[in-house]
Amino acid sequence: MSTDEDQRPARVTSIDAARGLVMFTMIFVNDIAGVSHKVVPDWLRHFKGRSGMTFVDLVFPAFLFIVGMSIPSALGGRLRAGEPVWKTLLHVVARTLSLLLIGVLMVNDETPGPEMAALSPDLWAVLMYLSAILAFCSISPPARMEPSLETKRRWQWTSRVLRLAGWAGLITLAFMFRGDKGQRIISLSPFVIHTSWYGILGLIAWAYLVGSMVYLAFRANAVALLACMVLLLALYPADRTGAFDGFWLGRYVGIGETLGAQPSITVGGLLLASILPLSGNLGLAGRLRFTAWFILGCVAAALLLGRLYGINKNEATPSWCLWACAVTALVWLVFHLLSDIGSVHPVAKIFALAGRNVLLAYLLSEMMPSAFAFFRVDEWYDKVGEINLAAAVARSAGMGAVLLAATVGLNRIGFRLRI
Repeated sequence: MSTDEDQRPARVTSIDAARGLVMFTMIFVNDIAGVSHKVVPDWLRHFKGRSGMTFVDLVFPAFLFIVGMSIPSALGGRLRAGEPVWKTLLHVVARTLSLLLIGVLMVNDETPGPEMAALSPDLWAVLMYLSAILAFCSISPPARMEPSLETKRRWQWTSRVLRLAGWAGLITLAFMFRGDKGQRIISLSPFVIHTSWYGILGLIAWAYLVGSMVYLAFRANAVALLACMVLLLALYPADRTGAFDGFWLGRYVGIGETLGAQPSITVGGLLLASILPLSGNLGLAGRLRFTAWFILGCVAAALLLGRLYGINKNEATPSWCLWACAVTALVWLVFHLLSDIGSVHPVAKIFALAGRNVLLAYLLSEMMPSAFAFFRVDEWYDKVGEINLAAAVARSAGMGAVLLAATVGLNRIGFRLRI
């Protein structure tokens, strides 16, 4: 019988480090986006126009790519421990639904009404994020403590109680919500969940679902993974030409973008992860050669497809997806050379520690604006960013560093999120 210890993902330092860097950048760009255009130049914002991108447009797809690289160690650990495929698939579905739930709540937080029963919109948002953190928290004693079996059970019960409180909070807050036009999140008669889109976490959830299904079907078969990546990208032009018009699934999720183009980035991460020691038998020279060809292939395909639909993050065009795969693969390669070959470089170690609890860091970062407004320090925080560009960069970089340091500290004492 497998245990939680058996199913714990094997850590690959380079993947953790790349994930930590991406999360730091995500917090930074989200924070600095609140500064006026008079202070922040266009290259520090999402590209505006039909075709083009800044480094900001690569942050979200980079996370999708790292999700793909993480799947073999996460799901592979379960399979190696003897868990049936059907049970692993249930875990994937449960995780997908959990991320979709949080994503829907976050999207509705963007359009709150003036009052929701006894709660102000800012307090509702703070409680929602705190409830989400508790609903998926896992508390365990630090490894250095070597706790007894009784102590482990006590920590497990504490985690269960906190999760129950978190779920109770999420359900209560979902029913309490009223939007700026009086809309609810959940209606019971008839049963409807109202959302304009699934949010960033929701998009990650769909990509994770598709990538996990591809992995469970083909594991580390590089040829099959490449074929799936191409097929998913092909869904984009098929959708654009009306191939899925009238198809029932299209009423709930975008087939060309959400189930096609964006998951192709995740499968690209799966493809690159197939060369890692956990999945393949390539030596260092083989991994370098494979990665180089992967990057060059993505760049060539991005250039060839660029004229067809342009480079556009919001529309998830194939060229944007391929550029994201190439850039993220290069970032991972740098960390691979700094951490997986010989001793770990201090820079890689710092980002690797930060990359082990990124969902907690992301939820905290999204909660900060509402928390600042509730405690009436938002005007002061905004003024710091409006001094000049250096102050804005320092403010946002500081926010990223503080939040990642906080999650590292919480991770060290045994508090982490598990979905």
